[in-house]
Formats: sequence, structure tokens, C-alpha cells
Amino acid sequence: MKTQRSTTPVRASELTGRAWLNTGDRQLDLEALRGKIVVLDFWSFCCINCLHVLDELRPLEEKYSDVLVTVGVHSPKFEHEADPRALAAAVDRYEITHPVLDDPELKTWDAYTARAWPTLVVLDPEGYIVAHLSGEGHVQGLESLVEELVAEHDAKGTLHRGDGPYVPRPRPEGDLRFPGKSVRLPDGSFMVTDTGHHRLVQLEDDLTTVRRAIGSGTKGWADGPADAARFNEPQGVALLPESVRADLGYDLIVADTVNHRLRGVELSTGAVRTLAGNGVQRLLDDARARGVDPNEVPADAAPTDVALSSPWDVLWSTAADALVIAMAGTHQLFSFDPRTGQLAVLAGTGDEGLRDGAATESWFAQPSGLAQDASGTVWVADSESSALRRVRFDESGAVSRVDSPIGEGLFDFGFRDGAAAQARLQHCLGVAVLPDNSVAIADTYNGAIRRYDPSTEEVSTLTRGLAEPSGVILDDSQDHPVLVVVEANAHRLVRVPVPKDAQTVDEGAAQMQRKRTPIAPGELGLTVRFSAPAGQKLDNRWGDPTQLKVSSSPAEALVEGHGTAQGLTRTLRLADGVSEGVLHITARAAACDGSPDGEIPEHAACHLYQQDWGIPFTVSDDAESELTLELRGLD
Repeated sequence: MKTQRSTTPVRASELTGRAWLNTGDRQLDLEALRGKIVVLDFWSFCCINCLHVLDELRPLEEKYSDVLVTVGVHSPKFEHEADPRALAAAVDRYEITHPVLDDPELKTWDAYTARAWPTLVVLDPEGYIVAHLSGEGHVQGLESLVEELVAEHDAKGTLHRGDGPYVPRPRPEGDLRFPGKSVRLPDGSFMVTDTGHHRLVQLEDDLTTVRRAIGSGTKGWADGPADAARFNEPQGVALLPESVRADLGYDLIVADTVNHRLRGVELSTGAVRTLAGNGVQRLLDDARARGVDPNEVPADAAPTDVALSSPWDVLWSTAADALVIAMAGTHQLFSFDPRTGQLAVLAGTGDEGLRDGAATESWFAQPSGLAQDASGTVWVADSESSALRRVRFDESGAVSRVDSPIGEGLFDFGFRDGAAAQARLQHCLGVAVLPDNSVAIADTYNGAIRRYDPSTEEVSTLTRGLAEPSGVILDDSQDHPVLVVVEANAHRLVRVPVPKDAQTVDEGAAQMQRKRTPIAPGELGLTVRFSAPAGQKLDNRWGDPTQLKVSSSPAEALVEGHGTAQGLTRTLRLADGVSEGVLHITARAAACDGSPDGEIPEHAACHLYQQDWGIPFTVSDDAESELTLELRGLD
């Protein structure tokens, strides 16, 4: 079956931005890419879904290296992401092997009407747009489309085979490369996840002398002895309680982020084993295609048969008597009991955003750092909402409530101390609890360590000028409070004394500076376009396999049309007097392998297509009363 495309081709817009990376200083344009199939990947380096897509595209880029060119169009969400040095570091950190256009003013983003991270736009060898896709999970459809375009343009003589324009950048040298998190070991040394080298490194107390490495340093997945085991961008690491370690035969649990697994490490030998995760990235609602509860983890499932999604940090919770996992990829907290192998959703619906309340009602946005205080309360660095979240437990070890001492939502950030209700962070990745029960925050994109005092509900700044601090722990071996900070972009760990008198900084609050979409007052017709890829059909065995979830900020901006229901069309009604806000829209569609005109085979592979949009809008009388989004649109 051929992919259906419009009979009226649309010319691609020129690629404009500040600079190019991975091209050897060559400035590319569409003419330089003529003759190649081009995938424009609109991304931001803060976005976990964008990082998933980078990995999804790698096999496609390798298989079609002579005909396909991926161009990453970096369209920043946060202010820090517009810093060219930060972008260059991200290109190195994530080992991106295709040209990247720095688009800080969102000119190319606007030219291609991108509305969400990630967005993929496919251009044919003659420079026409042939597909516009949102979200992740499109690789199978992309491969079918590439095969079709290769055949078509080979026959026309418009396909040019050969090397693309990618030129690798020099790699930084050193013992550590973009380290993620660390933990202090019983003998006073520190274990750090050497994320960019895909291994663990044990450092002496001086934070510079390497005692040993665990992992071969080659990206991949393999269990075994220290010199043969393989990781893929490990992030979080936790030391198990002594009583638990004795029963299990290993000491550390590592969040092996891009492998979507938890790994166990025995300190005496360095041996590595896989504890949980099957290596397949968990899309929260892919279970819907199989007619089961997407949030349910079967009680009898082996932990290595369960799909996880970018576990970013891990913490042993005394209140839950289990490991807590910051599951960044599904915007949730999971629990894992290594004694029984039981995995469960601890808090979060899987919706991306900031919503407080009960465990089953709360929303997170890429949780990335965990710490606990003396009472057992777990503190969470919720990176995409630039928020500090607090998770309380009841006597049974279940989550009783989630709240947000700092943070407003997905699009609000800044650098502001003072009253917590008005304080602002910028993409925080780490937390630690100080001796006085206040909370230190690795405020990553502000390059600072901040402090929240629950007793006064005040926020202050402990230190500034750090290069993307990604983790922070308390070093309690000193006479006075000292923090050990993982300074990711400086490729090191540093000690930061906690000053007696913290600074008070106010550089203001900000919102993401994306163009607002004009919409008419009153009724608004919402349509999300989706077409199943070639070789798939919508999975309607259990009813309509599509779904829309809609809400708004502020919540009172919508008087009709909010909530969750099947179908990809909805009529919304704005409240009278609303002038601007944000629409939060999640679209999902389930499709399975099979002929569009036939039955789905019994053991067919099924796929969940999902995208979250946060669309800033402004109300205008002369604007359109229809809003159309592309979950998977073919032009």
C-alpha cells in the first residue's frame, strides 16, 4: 500500500537560524540538501520525548545514510537553551550525528507551523513537504515513507546517493563526561554515573582521583563483570539500606536511562545485573491497544518483562519501604521492591503538567531528582515544570498527597527568590535535604543551587555560576554542611559549602516565548488529524481507538469541552472575558499491523501514537474558530 499524499505539493520553507552545528562551520540551505530525503526534527534539549526521538531515528539514519539526512532544528523552550554554548554541549552530550540548526528565535519553527516538541517534517528530494508528524513512535511509518520516496525519486532521477553534510565535532577528554548523579558510599568514596561515557566511576574523597570504573564505556546493554558490563546514559544511583543489601547480594541500583532499565551493582566485585525493564520504552497507553488498563502493572509480571521509560533517578524510601523511581518518560513516580520484584505506579496519571492532589490525580512533568527528609517525605525536582514537588505518605506507605511548594506550570520559569509562591526555578534536576530539613535544589538551567525552607516558605540562593548542575547530595562527613554537586557541563564533582547567610536574587519570572495562536472567542472546533502508517490500521477491536484529553490554564478559561473522551474532534467553548491562556491537549491513537481493509492478525504488533501540546493562545475577534493539529499528517 502506498502512502497517500496530496496532489498539490507544498514547497519547504528555507532553513533560517543563528548558526549550524555538526557541519564543519558550513552554512546549509535547502539547495545544499536537494536530492536527499530530509527529516526536520524540531527538538529542545530539555524535552525527554525529543531525546526519545533522537534514539528512535538513529537506526533509520544508519540504514539510509546514503539517501537520508536528518536536520535537527533546535527550538528552545527555556531561556538557557538559547545559549549557543549550552546547545553545543547538548549536541555533544547526546552524541548527535546529524546537522543541527540553532533556531533561538523560532523562525524555522514558525515557518513550518510546529506546535509541539518533538515535531518531524519530511521533505522529498525535490524540496517538497510530504509528511508532518508530532510526538514519538513514528519510525515504522517513516521507514515505509522513505522506501516509497527512494523508489519514486530513483525512477525520476532526482535522488542523489552519497555522504551527507554531517561533520563530527571534537569530543572533550577527561575522566568524566557529562556526569549525572552521585551517591556517597560507606567507605567515604563517591560513585558517580559517568553518563557521557556510559559507565559508573568511583571517585576518592577528593572527588578527582578515580579508584575504578564499572562498565566497559561502550554504549549498550550487557550484564556481567565490571569491565564487560554495558550501560546507556545512566543517570540516577541509589545505595540500598544495609539490611536489604545483605539479602539481595548487590548494593547499588542504577537508573540506566536510555536502556529503560534498572541495574544492580555489587560493590565488592563491580558485577552488574538487570533488575527491571525489558529495554522497550514504555508508552503509557500502549496497553490500551491491547484492551487493558494502561496504568496497571500485573502483579505476577516478572520485573524484566515490564517496560519502563527513561528512569532518571532512584531513591530508597523509608516511608514506602521500597525504591522510588523518577520515571521521566511517562511523567510518573514508580515504586520497585527488589525483594519481591514488584513494580507499581506510585503517583502520577502520566499526563504531563503540574497538578497537585492524590496520587491517582497528580500530574508531573519529567521528574528528574529525588531526596527524602527525616519524616520520610520525598522531594522531587520536576524539571519541565521548573517545580519543587513534595510527596507525603500515609502509615501504610502509600502516597497521601502531592503538592508544589515552588512552581506554576509547564511554561513558567525564571530566577526569583523570596516567598515560595512567587519564586521561580529553571529546569531543576536535583534535590537534597539539609540538616535543618530545608531543601537544596540543583537549579540546572540557572546554574545555581537554591534553597527552600519549609518552615518559612522562603526561597534563597546558596551559590551561582555552575555549569548545569544535575545532581546534589549532602556530604555529612564535614564539620559544617557541605554539598557535593555534580556539575554536568564542567564534567566534574565539586564541594559547595552551605553559607550561613544565603543570597536573595530576583532576576524575574518568565514564560516560554512561543508565538501565541490567535483563536476566536466563544466556540472553537478542535481537530487532530491522524492517518495510520502504511501496513497498519486503526485498532477498533475495543471501540474507538482514538482519544482526546483537553484542559486549560487557567482552568476557568474553558467552560465546555474539557476532559477526556474518545475521538479526535471536540467543540470547546471559551469563557467570556478570557483574553489569553494555554490549551493543554493530549491526543492518542492506537493502530496495529495489518491490512487496512482486513482483520488485525491475532498476534499483530500494536502501536500507540501520542502527543501532548501546550498551546499558548490569545483571543481575537478576527481569528479562526477552528484549530487543527497533526498527530500524524501526510501532505
